[in-house]
Amino acid sequence: MCGIAGFWQKKRRALDPQRILSVMGATLVHRGPDDAGFFCDNSAGVGFAFRRLSIVDLSPAGHQPMTSSSQRFVIIFNGEIYNFEEIRAELGPGYSWKGHSDTEVALEAIERWGLVAAVQRFVGMFAITLWDSKKRELHLVRDRLGIKPVYYGRVEGDFVFASELKAIHQYPGFAGQVDRDSLALFMRHNYVPAPHSIYKDIHKLEPGCILTLSASDADPVNHRFWSASEIAREGVRSRAIATDAELIEQLEQKLMDAVRLRMIADVPLGAFLSGGIDSSTIVALMQSQSSRPIKTFTIGFHEDGFNEAQHAKQIAGHLGTDHTELYVTAEEAMKVVPELPSMYDEPFADSSQIPTFLVSRLARQSVTVSLSGDGGDELFAGYNRYSVINSLWKRLKWFPSPVRKTAASMITTISPSKIDSIYGWVQPVVPKRKRLAAVGDKAHKLAQILDMNGPHAIYLRALSQWTDTAEVVPGSCEPDTVLKFIQDAAWLPTLEELMMLTDTVNYLPDDILTKVDRASMAVSLEARVPILDHRVVEFAWKLPMHLKVRDGVSKWILRQVLYKYVPKNLIDRPKMGFGVPIDSWLRGPLRPWADELLSEEALQRHGLFNAKIIQARWHEHLSGGRNWQYSIWTVLMFQDWFLHNAVSVQAA
Repeated sequence: MCGIAGFWQKKRRALDPQRILSVMGATLVHRGPDDAGFFCDNSAGVGFAFRRLSIVDLSPAGHQPMTSSSQRFVIIFNGEIYNFEEIRAELGPGYSWKGHSDTEVALEAIERWGLVAAVQRFVGMFAITLWDSKKRELHLVRDRLGIKPVYYGRVEGDFVFASELKAIHQYPGFAGQVDRDSLALFMRHNYVPAPHSIYKDIHKLEPGCILTLSASDADPVNHRFWSASEIAREGVRSRAIATDAELIEQLEQKLMDAVRLRMIADVPLGAFLSGGIDSSTIVALMQSQSSRPIKTFTIGFHEDGFNEAQHAKQIAGHLGTDHTELYVTAEEAMKVVPELPSMYDEPFADSSQIPTFLVSRLARQSVTVSLSGDGGDELFAGYNRYSVINSLWKRLKWFPSPVRKTAASMITTISPSKIDSIYGWVQPVVPKRKRLAAVGDKAHKLAQILDMNGPHAIYLRALSQWTDTAEVVPGSCEPDTVLKFIQDAAWLPTLEELMMLTDTVNYLPDDILTKVDRASMAVSLEARVPILDHRVVEFAWKLPMHLKVRDGVSKWILRQVLYKYVPKNLIDRPKMGFGVPIDSWLRGPLRPWADELLSEEALQRHGLFNAKIIQARWHEHLSGGRNWQYSIWTVLMFQDWFLHNAVSVQAA
């Protein structure tokens, strides 16, 4: 795993290219502590900076930037091409190989077959920058699922790019102007969806794309070499026809091969193990292909409802892994919070970023590569919202819209605290197993859903931390990113599949994979995600829904694979998110920090927020009337990010 950065200058300025590259590269040392490299084509004004985390071919033969045998191409490459040995064999014995790195194989494949044809053969995760000295073209490439990040844009007319924004910060003239429209997106989703970034004139390269620049001042041309939407369309058009047993076997073999490829490394390797379906499947398939116990890692919490460590320990014991678990106190977990603004140098507010960092730090003490189970929820219908929204709409659609709106209005006329008080009177007669907590809060959430006009609106509401983004961020106009995708995906045969595809294209790369990349890279750990092997993704979309959800059980076919290795009684239990108790932390030990960031003065300092709306929600949360933990966390993460980036950030 590595860090990349660079530029193509529009005009020669009184700048020292080597110094600029050195400073940009230095900001990415956590992504690549083992080696550094630079390339300058002074006649063209092109420069590359590279930081290396050595994983395959630890020798100098793997050094980057790397130049092709013909001297035509120069590459810097973040990620892994897992099938490089197969490609190397296909390229034939006529080439005089200097080492055994996947970078050298990728470069020769591009030389031999061309960029698009080569990339389409790659199985892996990658962010590639390629300079074609013959055509005088610059290419940026991002892998199919968006596992590895690429930012790009203009700074005073010069084209700049990097793995992380902190490197672009260092380019002379960078203004860092916050984009209000992108901030509105962040307030809704707790991340900034691609192709947007928090800054004006800076963008994210979308997954499965090749961006080409034919001149330093030319408009980039974007070519999509792989599309999750097209894969879904093809899968629906040609569903797999076979028995359940045959399809279970096929999935197992595809996952087995994906895991095998991701176990290739010249450094110590292990896996995250939460005890859930996805990570347990990956660990089981790893151990089945290893002659010695693989290393597994789990973070545990003492708070009820947030601890899966005991389940992970049981699964590790059954599989015979070399297991390490670390129970973390609330105080230890909260010590991570001050590190988040620099770790996620774009506002990011998925609170599971905290345990993800903690388990990455734990793993890095023993290994340099760790496999993860991410992707299973999106491909095999694992998120609770898929079944809840579908079931809810099936009930609500029978009630006319005016009736639902009237009911919603009646509920909202009573405060959450009053509803809690009324419920307190009747609670003694409710069976213990059916008693609810925060009834007033749940009733008001139900009222919001009752007022909606269809399942797509309910789904968007489920994805939203703030729905009134134009009021919270005055002067903003929220782009139609996720909303438009939901509308465009309406052709899918089921509501569940629409939600799964929307999450695969948006939530997965911009939240889940961003979280894992930044948390693992912060400690120089490479995280690999076998379930997101594009061949597994393509196979999963050919499976009909009854193989993903059956008799109310999600991930049905994935469970059948796992049951071959782990007994059902260790697996079958309610899904638990990988989170922390932000709710109680904000009312308790984190309150002084939050109070300072949410003060009227702090909220008005940059002129981006409607302070009154945010403060009203904060006070309601503190009173216990509503649980606004996620929307408040979103504001806090922006405020803390802004505070730490204030030197280079100008509000629009």
